[in-house]
Amino acid sequence: MFEQSVFTTSDAIVQELVRAGVDTAFGIVSIHNIPLYDAILREGSIQLVCARGESGAVNMADGYARISGKLGVVITSTGTGAGNAAGSLIETWSAGVPLLHLTGEVASPYLGTGRGYIHECKDQLAMMEACCKKAYRLRRPDQAVPLLRQAITEALSAPTGPVTVEIPIDFQMGIIPETSFVTPIKSSSPPTPLIPLEVIDKIAAAERPVIWAGGGAISAGAAAEVTALAERLGAAVLTSQSGRGIIPEDHPLCIGNFASSAGVAEFLKTCDLLISIGVRFRANETSIWRLQLPVEHIGIDADASALNRNYPLTYGLIGDARLITARLAEVLEEKRTEPSMAFQNEVKSLRDQERSQLREILGPYEAVLDGMQSALPRNTVLVRDVTVPASVWGSKLFEIYEPRTSIHASGGGIGQGLPMAIGAQMGARERVVVLMVGDGGFMVNLGELSTAVQEQLPLVVVLFDDAGYGVLRKVQDNVYGRRVAVDLVSPDFVSLGQSVGFEAIRVTSAEEFGPIFSGAVQKRSPSLIVVDMKAVGPMARPASNPFSNTEGGVAAAYRPRRFP
Repeated sequence: MFEQSVFTTSDAIVQELVRAGVDTAFGIVSIHNIPLYDAILREGSIQLVCARGESGAVNMADGYARISGKLGVVITSTGTGAGNAAGSLIETWSAGVPLLHLTGEVASPYLGTGRGYIHECKDQLAMMEACCKKAYRLRRPDQAVPLLRQAITEALSAPTGPVTVEIPIDFQMGIIPETSFVTPIKSSSPPTPLIPLEVIDKIAAAERPVIWAGGGAISAGAAAEVTALAERLGAAVLTSQSGRGIIPEDHPLCIGNFASSAGVAEFLKTCDLLISIGVRFRANETSIWRLQLPVEHIGIDADASALNRNYPLTYGLIGDARLITARLAEVLEEKRTEPSMAFQNEVKSLRDQERSQLREILGPYEAVLDGMQSALPRNTVLVRDVTVPASVWGSKLFEIYEPRTSIHASGGGIGQGLPMAIGAQMGARERVVVLMVGDGGFMVNLGELSTAVQEQLPLVVVLFDDAGYGVLRKVQDNVYGRRVAVDLVSPDFVSLGQSVGFEAIRVTSAEEFGPIFSGAVQKRSPSLIVVDMKAVGPMARPASNPFSNTEGGVAAAYRPRRFP
């Protein structure tokens, strides 16, 4: 047996992970990262989760980071392995998730030579740079500690995101000195934000204020502060997909993730002030930026480059959203008169109207929604892959009550839900984690079912089986009136789930869903519920499709046009 008595680059890397509070890492072991894995094993405090593919491993680290609020860590191999990770890293970058990607590289003498070293990539660093916030290569073994510390700081600094560090395989076992690197400790008492008086006066004078909270507010831990500010102002609260849970969605001031609906669009035209907090104003949430916002717009964001990117601001406040929002609520306590009850009643009426109108189109799936909501505790983590039920009602009507309990693919990529849910369950072992996924997306990372079983995770998967890509069918039907490449042949999902250790059952009616789902939640073991959408039946009427019914929107890309 090989006994190691020297301090190596791999030991230094693991030392930095432990220093950063890392307790879980995801990945695929390979000939180009075995020394890293061995160093983790010898250190003993970091749990290694063995994924079945690099793409899924990144999604797991992503889901873990979103739920836990910690740094996600993923370890992959070189070349093809790093390439497999790239698509999921793009999602992590799009969502602004703090993640450290450690990947091997070919031996240092062969970098860039094109000589055919196993797993060689023409320019792996450039590939990683294209899909990450930043990518680094270790150039000297004895620089491992400062480089890792810099990478971790970069991942956790606004705007947060994924950072790759590639380590040539020969460097991983380099013997290096155990140098003590000291990072000065910053003051534990951050300064009180200085907010211009004209901003305070503008907010105090608003009669119809709206708060729009996004993922940046979640990352800042500003839930209590946003709720307090909303109540102080009597403001309507909209959220982006990423901001769901910043305020409980049964709160009377919370309209929620309905910004692109026609009713909310008309309401916004009547409002005299918008306070946006950590919002990106993505195309799909603003009707391709055609949504009309109030002229008076105060933006709060830790990322200065995000301000004025998609919508103009009257004032931009750069800094920690929690501290700024808390300060606003404190100052306004003295200046603001009592909120208008008439406006608050209007907000409540609008939130109820939006939910009622959407429920009317669900048909049998209203019972599925209610069956899920009634069986789950308020701190349930809901993960949604890209599928029709998730898009129509899972991302709007299923109520989210707490921050860091809602996960979706910000970049819109299909198939990432299962590994994200596994990562979320690893980060919240004692809580219920539920995945909504379609059959098309489920097949993308199907092998990760075995990861869930191996880690003994009580994950509940609700698989909506319509034998195809339902979202794309809808687009093709609406735009062309014909379909291509959207109908799929799928396996027997029940038998497949059972074969890897899931308790699996098929549901053929909305009435039987509730009791079956409740039983699965209570069992606390890997469970798969396959909803046969053909047997259950269609929704009462088709949902409106933002990709096809927005004039000049995404649907325009699917039709012939002339360019100037």
